[in-house]
Formats: sequence, C-alpha cells, structure tokens
Amino acid sequence: MRAKLKVLVRRTLNKYKYPPDQQEKAVSTVIKQAEMLTQYWTN
Repeated sequence: MRAKLKVLVRRTLNKYKYPPDQQEKAVSTVIKQAEMLTQYWTN
C-alpha cells in the first residue's frame, strides 16, 4: 500500500508542477501523515 501511495503522491506533485528537488520530502510527509491516521483509526 505504501508503494501505491507514493506513486499517487508523485503523480499529483508532478501534475501541479511541484519542484522536483522537494518531492521526496513531500512524499515522506504524506506517508508519515497516512501512518499516523492509520494508527488513530485502528486504535
């Protein structure tokens, strides 16, 4: 699931012309947020 989320985030960033040099940090932030939400929902 994590790999699929990374692909979706990268596509969205590219679509809106997000700077390529900042994409890794943005992807990492989204993954962390998704993990936090998952923990919140499952507890």
